This record gives sequence, structure tokens and C-alpha cells, in this order.
Amino acid sequence: MEMDLNAQEKKTGFFQRLKEFPRKLKDGVTKRVKNVIKFGKDDPRRIIHSMKVGVALTLVSLLYYVRPLYISFGVTGMWAILTVVVVFEFTVGGTLSKGLNRGFATLIAGALGVGAVHLARFFGHQGEPIVLAILVFSLGAAATFSRFFPRIKQRYDYGALIFILTFSLVAISGYRTDEILIMAYQRLSTILIGGTICILVSIFICPVWAGEDLHKMIANNINKLAIYLEGFEGEYFQPEKISKETNSCVREYKSILTSKSTEDTLANLARWEPGHGRFRLRHPWKKYLKIAGLVRQCAFHFEILNGYVLSNDKAPQEFDSKIQEPITTMSREVGEALKAIAKSIKTMSKDSACVNSHIDNSKKAIENLRIALKSSYPETEKDLLEIIPGVTMASILIEVVNCVEKISEAVEEFSGLAHFKETLDPKLSADIGQHQLLHRGSVKPVLDGDNEKGDNSSSSHVLITVHDEEQPPTATAKNVLGAEKTRVDVV
Repeated sequence: MEMDLNAQEKKTGFFQRLKEFPRKLKDGVTKRVKNVIKFGKDDPRRIIHSMKVGVALTLVSLLYYVRPLYISFGVTGMWAILTVVVVFEFTVGGTLSKGLNRGFATLIAGALGVGAVHLARFFGHQGEPIVLAILVFSLGAAATFSRFFPRIKQRYDYGALIFILTFSLVAISGYRTDEILIMAYQRLSTILIGGTICILVSIFICPVWAGEDLHKMIANNINKLAIYLEGFEGEYFQPEKISKETNSCVREYKSILTSKSTEDTLANLARWEPGHGRFRLRHPWKKYLKIAGLVRQCAFHFEILNGYVLSNDKAPQEFDSKIQEPITTMSREVGEALKAIAKSIKTMSKDSACVNSHIDNSKKAIENLRIALKSSYPETEKDLLEIIPGVTMASILIEVVNCVEKISEAVEEFSGLAHFKETLDPKLSADIGQHQLLHRGSVKPVLDGDNEKGDNSSSSHVLITVHDEEQPPTATAKNVLGAEKTRVDVV
């Protein structure tokens, strides 16, 4: 009886699961579709990149579909398709890096492979495989060892890999075929066709520039530091008034701590890109890494500050009230300086006067803080231990000011190399405009009767008089010789 009951329950559970299966399947599919749509909306360039790869694959497949092209290249047309798959990257710099590495590596390795086959044939049928084996071993080992050098690893690693592959294939396959030149020519041609199509599609169809992404990333990271400093006063002195939304914005700086690898990659790829938009051909991409290093150093100071903000062991309320004003001024002014630096990088315009004024104000706040600390010097050892968290927090904030000053100096140096446009002070610009409006001019023809010396030489002259509004001229000097009748229309 009990066994029948268990069987009945299992049967009921099975039918129940079977009944719920369509609903669960629908929910699962709907959830995944929503995730895919959200992923595409986060960065629409991903969808465009996918379509670009499809366009490139379709174009190179013509080597198979068009009969004259198939007769010329044969089955080696597959190398063009393979090239598109492995070379096409998300950014223009990535595509150019892989495309040029693959093209030059194939050309050099193909030439050396053909040369190795012809050299080996001088040693007869028995010596040929031995010589080929020695050459493959030597060049393969040397190229592999070169990949350990940091500079080659960073920029030419893919080229070294393709060199090893191409040389080995050409040299070894040349032992069994007499048409080694035709094979090398077809393989090189199809690889160049595939690489060229990748580069052209990547550049001319909705290009994604690694340099532009790096530029925006550095500016946004500096802005994240500014956002943290804006909320620091409330975080430390009035934590109960901070909302969860503000908390999440303040914590955005944490992404800077792990951004080094992305910055290095983007800077490396940007160096392969041609001049585009606001970025010239020899744009100082390395300087971005210097600025990024200083920004990351500042973010580490914020991480330490954040520990004191979240800690329950804080200085007494009386002590905090004495240092609150200079700390608030310091954090606010440094935050404004960082905002001005971020804006300067985004717009590629110099604004050193604004940045320096905020940094100078923060230094004045440091002096006020030192005065406040001296006036609050504890009388007993117990009091000293109580104020240590507040003093440590203040000293870290002073280090932040010094770090921001270094960022400002690095950006100033970078702005000169990157040819940032000069930003005119609004007050000065208004004065210049007003000064220009205070001047008037007149243009009038000089007639024959105006010739004082009576010289009959024929020369055409026009008298232009410019005078200041505040000091109108009393007389106009005539320094014109022998003018013929001239008419000047001023519109």
C-alpha cells in the first residue's frame, strides 16, 4: 500500500513538472532575451562590430563564389576567411595591430621559407630534410625566445607567432612539392586580401578608436575622484544623511584600482592607429599612462580614507568640529580642481588658471587645518589616542592634495605635447571685445585735387583712417602722391 502511494506521488510530481515545463521554458527564454537586449544597449558598438565582421566575411567569401577569383586562388582562399576571423578586432588599433603583424610576418616568413627550401636542395635528397630540420629548429626557437622580450611581447607577439607558423608550414611543405613559389604567392595574396578588407571595414564603417576610449577613460576616472571628494564631508561628518544612491556614486572610484591592464592595452592599440579627429598621428599616448598612474595612486589614498569613514573608531565630536571647516574646504577645492582637470582633458583645452586657483585654495585650507590642530593639541595621552583617527584622516587628505597637484602638473605637460587649445579668461575676453568696439575706421578715395606736390604720376591710393572713440583725431595727414580717380564702395 505504501509502495503504491509513493508511485502515485512520483507520477503526480512527474505530470506536474511536465505541465510546468512550457512556462519555465518561456520564462527562461524571456529572461535570456532581456539580458541580451540589455547587453546590447549598454554598448551598441558591440552590435555594430558583429555586423562589421559579418560584412568582412561576406566580402572575402567572394574568393570562393566568383569563379575567376576561385580559379586564381583555389582552395587557398580559405586563408582569407581565416585571416578575417583571427584579425578583426573591436577597435581600429587592434585590427591594425593584428593585420599588419600578420601581413609582415607572413611576407618575411614566406620569403625565408622559400629561401630555406632552395638552400636545402643544394645538399641533395638525403641532406635536404636535415638542413630543413636545422633551419626550422633554429628560427622557430629564436622567434619563440624573442616573444619573451617585453617590447616584442607587448606589440609584436602575434607577428612572432605567425612568423613561426608560416615559416614552418612553407619550409616543411616545400619538401614534398615543387610549386613552392606558387603556394607561397597564393597564401600571401589571400592573407593580404583578408587583412586589407578587415582594415578597410574597421576604419570606414563606424570605427571604434582605442585612443578615444583611452582618452575618455582617463577623464572619467579623474571625474570619479572628484565625485568622491564632493561626498567626503557628508560621508565622514554626517554619515546618517547620506543616501544609498549617493553611497554608490561615491564608491565609483574603486573601479580605478583595477583599470591598469585596460589602460595599458588601450594605450598599446592607440599607437597603431592613424591620426583621427582631435588626435594627431604622433599623439603622446604614453603620457596617458603617466596620468593614469597618478590617478590610481590618488584612488589608493581614497581607499585608505574610506576605511576611516566606515570605521566606528572616530575622533571626539569636539575635535571633529574644529577641523571640519578646513577639511571641508580642502576636499571641496581639490574636488573642483579635479573636475577642471577632467573637463580640460575632455575638451582638450588648457584651463591651468582655474586648476591652480583651486589647488592654491586647498593649500590655504591645509594651513588653516594645521592651525586648528595646534590649537587642539591634547593635554593627556588618553586624549592623544582618541584624536589619532581624525589626525590620520587629515594627513591622508593632505597627501591627496599633493597627489592632485602632481596630476595637474602631468596634465599641463601633456597638454603642451597634445596641442591643447588655449582657453581665454572670460573677463579678459569681454575686455578685448569691448576694446575692439571702441574703435572706428573710415575709408575714402583720394582724388586728383588732393595731390599736394602736383606730381602727375599715376598711382592708385586709398586713404584709410582709424581712430579711437575716446580720442577723435583733429586732423588727417595726407601722404598720397599722384592718385588717379578712385571709387571705393564700402558695404
